[in-house]
Amino acid sequence: MNRNNNSSMVISALLCAIGIVIPIISPLKITLEPASFTLASHVAIFIAMFISPATALFVAAGTAAGFFLAGFPIVIVLRAATHIVFAAAGAIYLKKHQNALKSFKSSQMFSLAIGILHGISEVFIVMPFYFGNNMSTAYYAKGFIVSVILLVGVGTVVHSMVDFYLAQAIWKPVTKAVKIPVDVSVNYNV
Repeated sequence: MNRNNNSSMVISALLCAIGIVIPIISPLKITLEPASFTLASHVAIFIAMFISPATALFVAAGTAAGFFLAGFPIVIVLRAATHIVFAAAGAIYLKKHQNALKSFKSSQMFSLAIGILHGISEVFIVMPFYFGNNMSTAYYAKGFIVSVILLVGVGTVVHSMVDFYLAQAIWKPVTKAVKIPVDVSVNYNV
């Protein structure tokens, strides 16, 4: 193995660990019953997307496995598993379009597209649980449109975009301080 492969494996493992630990220990939760959103819970996955498709896939799959091993409810584990979809799509796009994050406008358009894919994926996971009467009573009290479409779907889009911005804000100074083999650079001021 060469040095870049070793570095990539270590960075992937660290990002995976961060992606598991943040949702477990973070006090920065926004609760809109019946949903809750943990600030920065997707940052490790977004940073992995900036590095490479392989890193993004590893970190997304690893965090989902970590949620399973930590005993999270299966709907949460499966929602985390959907991150593989947006992480892979985003990382592949960024590898092919390395200038996608060079301006604020193009970065926000990318973030919105990834957020929509993220939100749709999570809605499709939650729907069978909702219609199978496997969700908490709070979901049914608010109804399908509010609980699933607005809170899970639209809420995930907004949460994703906030975490993407945070990932960029962290990524830019890190890449100036540490040599990381990457597919993408962020050049504008975040």
